[in-house]
Amino acid sequence: MASAGDFTTSVTCGLMLSKRLYYGKGASPAPEVMTRSLSLTESYLPTSVMAYAVVPEPAVVDNPDVPSYQPYVHGRCEPPALIPLHMHDVSMQVDCCMDTAFVTVSGMWRMHCIMAGQRCDCRIAIPMGDQGSLLGVEVDVSETERSYNSKWVTLADSNDTQKVTKCGDGYFLTPDIYTFKIPQVDGGSNVSIKVSWSQKLSYQDGQFCLNVPFTFPAYVIPVGKKIPKREKIQLNVNSGIGTELLIKCISHPLKELSREVRKLSFIYEAEVPAWSTSDLNFAYTVSSGGIFSGVLLQSPPLRDFDEREMFCFYLFPGNNQNMKVFRKEVVFVVDRSKSMQGHPIENVKNALLASLSKLSPQDSFNIIAFNSEIRLFSSTMVLATQGSILNANEWLSSNLTADGGTNIMLPLKQAIKLLSDTSDGIPLIFLITDGSVEDEREICNVMKGYLTSGRSVSPRICTFGIGTYCNHYFLRMLAQIGRGHYDCTYDADNIELRMERLFTTASSVVLANITMGMPGNLDSLELFPSHIPDLSFGSPLIVSGRYKGDFPDIIKVNGTLADMSAFATDLKVQNAKDVPLDRILAKRQIDILTCQAWLSESKELEEKVAKISMQTCFPSEYTCLILQQTDSGKRVPEPILVREIFNKINRPIKGCLNSQKIVVLGSLGAGFGNLTATAKNIPPGTEEPKSPEGAEILFKAASNCCSMLLDRCCCMCFIQACSYMNNQCSIVFSQLCTALACFECVNCCYELCACV
Repeated sequence: MASAGDFTTSVTCGLMLSKRLYYGKGASPAPEVMTRSLSLTESYLPTSVMAYAVVPEPAVVDNPDVPSYQPYVHGRCEPPALIPLHMHDVSMQVDCCMDTAFVTVSGMWRMHCIMAGQRCDCRIAIPMGDQGSLLGVEVDVSETERSYNSKWVTLADSNDTQKVTKCGDGYFLTPDIYTFKIPQVDGGSNVSIKVSWSQKLSYQDGQFCLNVPFTFPAYVIPVGKKIPKREKIQLNVNSGIGTELLIKCISHPLKELSREVRKLSFIYEAEVPAWSTSDLNFAYTVSSGGIFSGVLLQSPPLRDFDEREMFCFYLFPGNNQNMKVFRKEVVFVVDRSKSMQGHPIENVKNALLASLSKLSPQDSFNIIAFNSEIRLFSSTMVLATQGSILNANEWLSSNLTADGGTNIMLPLKQAIKLLSDTSDGIPLIFLITDGSVEDEREICNVMKGYLTSGRSVSPRICTFGIGTYCNHYFLRMLAQIGRGHYDCTYDADNIELRMERLFTTASSVVLANITMGMPGNLDSLELFPSHIPDLSFGSPLIVSGRYKGDFPDIIKVNGTLADMSAFATDLKVQNAKDVPLDRILAKRQIDILTCQAWLSESKELEEKVAKISMQTCFPSEYTCLILQQTDSGKRVPEPILVREIFNKINRPIKGCLNSQKIVVLGSLGAGFGNLTATAKNIPPGTEEPKSPEGAEILFKAASNCCSMLLDRCCCMCFIQACSYMNNQCSIVFSQLCTALACFECVNCCYELCACV
């Protein structure tokens, strides 16, 4: 698994190797590609869907159509170089509905840099937008007539799940870029790729804003004047509500195809001299007034394992800037354990100061810095005056130092105590941490007791996770219990931006204590989430559910406004036949049910999450993604001995077809934290050190031995040679190969060079 820095280094090496390519007389790459300085400090991370040739041996780099006959290049690239493939066609379709966008990108890339008769792996990178979730992948390779189709499978045995996750061929290069590998693609082949994902639309000042990665570098432009380059974008918008859509901004020259009250459709298609150099940006508004809301009903789709009816309740704040927000009493609970040292704690400190500057003088605040113990800025809540904020800045400089372990229960209890006297404002606890603790379930249960004490406005808990070692489902669950909000970042450089965004949303509450008057005659009623959060300027409120029975025509919604007056409205129920509620609500339901499954340790809920994941193609913690390989061309039958060996080695995963080969991409979930890494105070973004296992040491020794003895002849080629020997020789060598198979030598060679 390579880091973003390793990826950039590999691409830099690949671009240098691509200078060896000769395209024929009069043909050469664009001048900006040739003169561009290749620097290790430049990112080279993909800014749209990209394909790369994985080149461990530079000797295979050549034009498959016009050989250059350059001198042989000795040595290997470690890590393998990544040469960006030329793109010959690209199209994108975006379907926006409510606060979710479904994106499908299709394109064709050519293995233009590998000589004819040679093969190499093809790595595909998929940058996604805000809170992106990979839904599906389709890959077709022209020369070998191979195709790959993604499928979500579930593994009931937790041990098998861990094995698949570890050996998975796909991984996140960054939190928003997923990458995986297609094995052994012939030089000169055309690789057709179709990927789909979902992402969230941001919401600000009554506007929904969409940003989809669609920026292509100059070095993916095919060389040659007669090569056509066609680019297509189709954008469909369905607000899901009955108000008119108003367009605010469009980045590309989209042409309007159709317009209805709540639906819009645009298209852009053209032959272009160069690919798109900007992301797709689009913004629209659905209302210019104050709070507006509604309820949508829909029957479950065919073959849905849950036969209950679906409903969706939405509440939008509008863009009325004069609407009063609640006064705030904020306690910042900040992790200062040793793992936060360096950039994380400095960025958290800067984000805290930015958040304090946004408080009004009528608001109050306090700060608790914790590791194994706690440090308080003040014994009581302090008004957010300019003087107190300056004092907080000095206190943070001397007290927010990274050291010690992690204890989350103690500071949360102290924060609840500080907010016990709040009467006319929103009491807010803002927890920031990068670690996991053993008593997380106990913390959730204790907080439940505090927050159901019957007060007019109970404390809200907002949580912010940093890195992969904290348990993000614990933080989500804590935010659900506290009717607050959750966010995270896996990159220390994004801490300030994400923390400020979360604080802005949590501190701009306009309607609190929201309840829905659901009739008592509904059977099997289930709400997602069960605790309805507050409505703020920074985020629309969407609550979904399932039910049996007769849903009423009118639903009463009540709440409390910022001036402590009562809010009440009657919502008219509408049938939404053209809104894909099951897909829009799937990720919310998966996240909420996973939190509940973790808290209750319920196998039944885990199975339910897995069913939703496989039905809607959204990732979960209890499913993994595989690529099923289909060969449409004719293949030479394998010797019976080789087939038998691979039947033993490549055992099918539960839920897969036995007759199909698979590429395991692994789990796309965030996991449930890492107690060991937290106890060792390993900083976020740093891999946990692993001691080599005995099998790994033996495997490396065997690999080195085979390399020295056979040079470029791999064990799989050796096995195939056995088919030409007499029976006695074959028996001896097959026994030897079976012994080597115990150390996964055969499987390794199969993955590396795919000789069969």
